[in-house]
Amino acid sequence: MAGNPWLRFAARRLGRLLVSVWVLLTAAFGMIHLIPGDPVRAALGPMASAQVVAARRAALGLDDPLWQQYLHYLGNLCTGRLGVSMGSGLPVSQLIADRLPATVEIAVYAFLLALAVAIPVGAGMAVLTRGGRRRHAELAFTSTSVVLAAIPEFLIAVGLVFVFGVSLGWAPVAGRSGPESYVLPVVALAIGPAAVLARIVRVEMLAVLRADYIRTARAKRLPARLVYLRHALPNALTATLTLGGLLLSAMVAGTVLVENVFAWPGLGAAIVQSILAKDYPVVQGVVLVYGLGVLLVNLAVDVALALLDPRSTIRES
Repeated sequence: MAGNPWLRFAARRLGRLLVSVWVLLTAAFGMIHLIPGDPVRAALGPMASAQVVAARRAALGLDDPLWQQYLHYLGNLCTGRLGVSMGSGLPVSQLIADRLPATVEIAVYAFLLALAVAIPVGAGMAVLTRGGRRRHAELAFTSTSVVLAAIPEFLIAVGLVFVFGVSLGWAPVAGRSGPESYVLPVVALAIGPAAVLARIVRVEMLAVLRADYIRTARAKRLPARLVYLRHALPNALTATLTLGGLLLSAMVAGTVLVENVFAWPGLGAAIVQSILAKDYPVVQGVVLVYGLGVLLVNLAVDVALALLDPRSTIRES
């Protein structure tokens, strides 16, 4: 391993991933136990007798010391058991399997929409404003993108519901009932990242357009379309795709609020309901899935960077 930089890179990344997973598991366990209230009483209702509540707590191991509960939790995870929902009595793994596709769908669709909008808009603005041209267009683009990137997803979602759902009636505002029901949630998730990516594409494209090989291509009288699309754009997209991978992690996390605005049957709605009900196993399982998703996306970005620029990435790692 000492002589192979790729093995050292893989070992470091794997070590960081394992430490991050342990921190994630510990944080999920600790935070859920800091929530005030009795989860068993919340699940059984106020009419349940004290004896029934005590028996249920003992059956779930909630009377054990916290460190024993933690070890039991880790042991169950190592054997693939996420526990049983205190409210519904269903296995947490079944609940996650039922709801995960809905969350992944809107996150991936929003990511693709953000790329589809940001790349042509950012590249087009770079071409229009290169060399200090069209200052008014540059100012309008910069101001608009900053404002859109700063608005939280749930506010965008509420605005879309009011305008296009309630006022105009163009799209459904709740549920997952057909292709049209995806429009507003996906747009709500994509607007902010698209604005950020468009600015990055423009900056990277402007830097590429000032490069010597672009001047050489122009000196050869190549068509402008060929210069921009074949020579400039591919070289400008490396940083964009890297940041896009990181924004995908943020999109996954952003689904929590957006799903609740649109009553989307995904993990975001499930975790909010579980927190309110103090359903420990569901909260821990959903937090674990979200956290692992973010960690795996970040790992994929690191690997992509290593493949695109092996020398600098592996040396820095």
